[in-house]
Amino acid sequence: MPNHKNNSLKSLAAAALAAALLAACGSSPPAQFYTLSAPASASTNGAIPAQGPQTFIEVMPVAVPDRLARPQLVVRSDATRVDVLEQERWSSPFNSELRDALAAGVASRLGAIDISRSGRPADQVSYRIAVELRDLDAVRGGQVQASFGWTVTRSDDRRSTVCRMTVVEPVAGGAVGDVVLAMQKAVSGAADAIANNVKALQAGQGAKCAG
Repeated sequence: MPNHKNNSLKSLAAAALAAALLAACGSSPPAQFYTLSAPASASTNGAIPAQGPQTFIEVMPVAVPDRLARPQLVVRSDATRVDVLEQERWSSPFNSELRDALAAGVASRLGAIDISRSGRPADQVSYRIAVELRDLDAVRGGQVQASFGWTVTRSDDRRSTVCRMTVVEPVAGGAVGDVVLAMQKAVSGAADAIANNVKALQAGQGAKCAG
């Protein structure tokens, strides 16, 4: 009889431990997902692209630093450390998120069609855009600093332009959402400059790099 009682107590203790572990697991906050793509009204700044021949762009996969090539947001905590935010994630892998945001931003500014996944119609000029994110630092309550480099190449005569720029955007507060908004603005700044490069190539002019 004592053995049966001891076994019952052990079973109850094991069940209580299992319930406590399940409760602890269930108490973890749900993951939050963010996008780098700004709303359409914000990305175009209310501008209506000029009417003319249809523009086709092809935005290549974006190269990013290894430390950013992950689904989690990465923010700088001090001069030597960065924090990988496990519960704060991009809606797709960061390099894909950045490519899609740039493609959407440039396309909206030019009234262009992104043919990256569909292919260019025959006998139509397109503009291939290759972008590298050289560096990105994001500080909650501080600023976002992003350094971009890119090449835009015409498909017909292979004329191209090479530019680089650094964008600095203040972060309004200490929330992760504030950091994401500043990142969106930085990406929008790069999309502005790239779209202007495409316009210059369309007009047969030399590109003016923003910085």
